[in-house]
Amino acid sequence: QVQLVESGGDQVQPGGSLRLSCAASGFSFNTSPMTWARQVPGKDFEWVCSIFSGGGSSACEDSVEGRFTISRDNANKMLYLHMRDLTVEDTAVYYCVRGYYTDGAEITSRFKGPGTRVTVSS
Repeated sequence: QVQLVESGGDQVQPGGSLRLSCAASGFSFNTSPMTWARQVPGKDFEWVCSIFSGGGSSACEDSVEGRFTISRDNANKMLYLHMRDLTVEDTAVYYCVRGYYTDGAEITSRFKGPGTRVTVSS
């Protein structure tokens, strides 16, 4: 069955950097677009970044554009989110999602892993 396992979350200071990872299995990863989303507890899911299957095309939400980069390793079925210049507003639980979704409502209904928590705090 489809499995997505996120990792790499941590507590960092504002201005810090992190790399999140998502290990995928149970589906054809190399033909699947993928998405990173995040959720602050009690709030809706928010799109972060998405990438097409070949890795050559991606997009990120405006508030993270230029600070976050999505990438993938199809040979090892891994998805990454490289984050820099983190702010307190980036504090959330981050999830990877199979597919290309930029709408929070769509993301809400999609299968997700357990997520990985990022806390940005001084």
